[in-house]
Amino acid sequence: MAGASLRAGELQFGYSKRYFFELIESYPFLRNALDGVQTPSMVINLRGVADRIELLKREFEGFKIFYAVKANDHPEILRAVQEKGIGFEVASSAELERVLEAGAKPENIISSNPVKPPDFIEYAYRMGVKTFAVDSFAEVEKVSYLAPRARVYVRLAVPNEGSEWPLSRKFGLDPDTALEVLLYARDKGLVPYGITFHVGSQCNNLSNWFTAIKNSYHLWEMALSRGLRLTMLNIGGGIPIRYLRESLRPEDIGYYVKGLLRKYFPTSPYELQMEPGRGIVGDQGILVASVIGKARRGGENWLYVDTGVFNGIAEALGGIRYPVFVEREGELKEWTLAGVSCDSMDVIAKRIYLPEPEVGDRLYFLSAGAYTTVYASNFNGFPPPKVVFVS
Repeated sequence: MAGASLRAGELQFGYSKRYFFELIESYPFLRNALDGVQTPSMVINLRGVADRIELLKREFEGFKIFYAVKANDHPEILRAVQEKGIGFEVASSAELERVLEAGAKPENIISSNPVKPPDFIEYAYRMGVKTFAVDSFAEVEKVSYLAPRARVYVRLAVPNEGSEWPLSRKFGLDPDTALEVLLYARDKGLVPYGITFHVGSQCNNLSNWFTAIKNSYHLWEMALSRGLRLTMLNIGGGIPIRYLRESLRPEDIGYYVKGLLRKYFPTSPYELQMEPGRGIVGDQGILVASVIGKARRGGENWLYVDTGVFNGIAEALGGIRYPVFVEREGELKEWTLAGVSCDSMDVIAKRIYLPEPEVGDRLYFLSAGAYTTVYASNFNGFPPPKVVFVS
């Protein structure tokens, strides 16, 4: 059993080491940045963000891309996204203010949050945003009152199996109810515009897209039979990135999705949309932390670092496992990584294999560009990581 664990550990650390040096080889300027920052710091590769957008444009040719701002709303990232000429998906007044400050035009902004605060709807409509998702009769009533004649698109509930962060239990409708919501929207003076879905964040299951597009087609045809000519299909987010294992590539998903669209939508919708967030910024961030303590407890090796789940690695609580690398050689040991706070929930990961670090050594958490600093708080008096941008 110990031998099997060691082999697994060798694979894990080897993967993290290879990933780290692949990044350095692809973007040599990262090396000086990682060596020079104080810890904890989040190093964001803006050139990598731009490259990732270009990859998505190529693999999803014909789609309008809207960056899901919730993944990372730092103004520098929003400006980098704006420079690449894609749109934004926002859920709140604060997000909308940020993208407008970054130079976004209202016609390139959508809101796919199916349950929106009334003040946000009113503000967004006043600023020129005219496109909103809905998934209930109550939301239709709210939008029709606060944003008359707005375009609305209905959210379908679709399978999220194989996604690290399932979303469908909170949002989405079955096709029959979705049709009734679209008809109600028409009756309330709104413009039924299209269909959206979300296969779950960090989705590595192609069958989710299969079911989602198939069900979207059925709803599309049912709507047409009731006199609704929809014009837009939005495939949401879900584009995965590398964590502690390889993921589906945008090339894989783009090829598969375009094949499904040819099958189920031989006459393509007038407009195709997608909303990557993690898929744009996730693998372009490296969180640099320092070891601040070590201990042996209950037969386990514990390693403590100067950040934690409350200060920048919140998704670890939901099961995301980051590749972790330390520039040391030697025998691998199994570690439990713990954060800086005095809360017992502040455990970043178990069964992480590393050569034994010393206090003061730097650990590199890879693929940390999304849902890290945006979740971070000052809990226990410890601030979020500093954010450093390189390109």
